[in-house]
Amino acid sequence: MNVPAIQALRRRLAAGEPALGFWVTLESPSLVEIAVALGVDWVVIDAEHGQLDWQEIVAHLRAAVRSRTVTLVRIAALDAALVKRALDLGADGVVVPWMETAEQVRQAVSFARYPPQGQRGIGGERATGWGQALVEHVAEANDHVLVVPLIETRQGAVQAHELAAVEGVELFMFGPSDLSSSFGHRGQWEGPGVAEEILRVKDVIRASGKHCGIMARGHEDMARRIAQGFGLVALASDVGLVAGGLKGALEAAGRRPAIRTDLAAGG
Repeated sequence: MNVPAIQALRRRLAAGEPALGFWVTLESPSLVEIAVALGVDWVVIDAEHGQLDWQEIVAHLRAAVRSRTVTLVRIAALDAALVKRALDLGADGVVVPWMETAEQVRQAVSFARYPPQGQRGIGGERATGWGQALVEHVAEANDHVLVVPLIETRQGAVQAHELAAVEGVELFMFGPSDLSSSFGHRGQWEGPGVAEEILRVKDVIRASGKHCGIMARGHEDMARRIAQGFGLVALASDVGLVAGGLKGALEAAGRRPAIRTDLAAGG
């Protein structure tokens, strides 16, 4: 656990400054290493979607060691075993998908904390210095671990006030695409009315003294999200940068690139 990085993130948010991050779904730890070297405030290593296995996740975590970048792992579901494993490998926190009720959020917090405040088991893994810094780790972990609920359904949005009231959570994130699908607009990033709903929920959470995060869809959108009061803004995802950059280069060369669902080249 990188306590100085977590403290720096908290100071930045408390001062009203945006915390800028990067979303990682591909295997190479060089992606995190580059992001850390450039000074991003946080990264999310996405283990919900995509193909990352635990060896690749820990390689990403190692790429951020002794930096001032907070590392979060997005787990696949609200599951005590997934929370424990991500934290044992040294993540500073977990992003938990599909959070819809206050009870689910309380469970997530409990899974991430050691007894008596929670039910996380103690292991001799990377987080405890392979058991050599166990006493130091367990003394600070409960106060610093970050549990980040992901609001991506209509029910989660409706229950935002109750979710935000749960102790032990200071950050929330939005999944606009899934939220749009939940509102009946499958396949859209922000379907009709969803952009306004996200802002409404963001205001509810901010009124509780907590912070919200969201993915930006470009430089202009980044500036807009910061102006809207989102404390955490993901600048990009690795796949977005690679695919978007390559597509733009092909277009500049006179091609009409497209990817079909069978992964054959279209256009």
